[in-house]
Amino acid sequence: PHLPAYDIAVFMKTATEVGGDYYDFSVGTDETLDIGFGDATGHGMQAGTIVTLMKGLFLSEASRYDILAFFGHCSKALKEIRLGRLYMAFTLVRLRGKSVYLSSAGMPPVYLFRKKDSSIEEIFLKGMPLGAMKNFPYSLHETALESGDPLLLLSDGLPEQKNSTGEMFDYARVQSSFSDVALRTPDEIIKALVSEGETWMKDAVQEDDITMMVVRVK
Repeated sequence: PHLPAYDIAVFMKTATEVGGDYYDFSVGTDETLDIGFGDATGHGMQAGTIVTLMKGLFLSEASRYDILAFFGHCSKALKEIRLGRLYMAFTLVRLRGKSVYLSSAGMPPVYLFRKKDSSIEEIFLKGMPLGAMKNFPYSLHETALESGDPLLLLSDGLPEQKNSTGEMFDYARVQSSFSDVALRTPDEIIKALVSEGETWMKDAVQEDDITMMVVRVK
């Protein structure tokens, strides 16, 4: 979405023809921005099925609930469909002005760069993927952004990607790489991370979907 308060850039490269990563946006009448960012278990059509279900839930229901209630609603709905061991790891970020509210159900950390002191905050909330348990006690993180502060959301595809020698890219490298380019535009940040990931992989096979999003307050 094109909103006056935020700059947004996204990259997705699936490992197979049908991917299991998912991102989406929902904009309220007051320009509150909901960001859905997830990773279904497995690959291919099975993962695509649960992504389709999650897309329907997010677009039709997210704006009607507070974040934790939405997680409970989705987890119950997915579990009752009886998809076996198919779950949806998911992060929901709600941006209202410069206020940020987020919760996570089994996703990697969200990284926040503070422009005023060039520091990085790793926001990691433990939680079961949606559909695994009906009443898991998810937690909510609240913070505030200043102009120029970017948020980085990512699936585990890049940090867990191995190179030709079997070494993982790793979350520490993601954090360091993000810090190095965090003062650039969201699009430039994404391009820099993609380039570093491709250099890391070289001739190695991409093992999982790779998805990244950067949102910066103007």
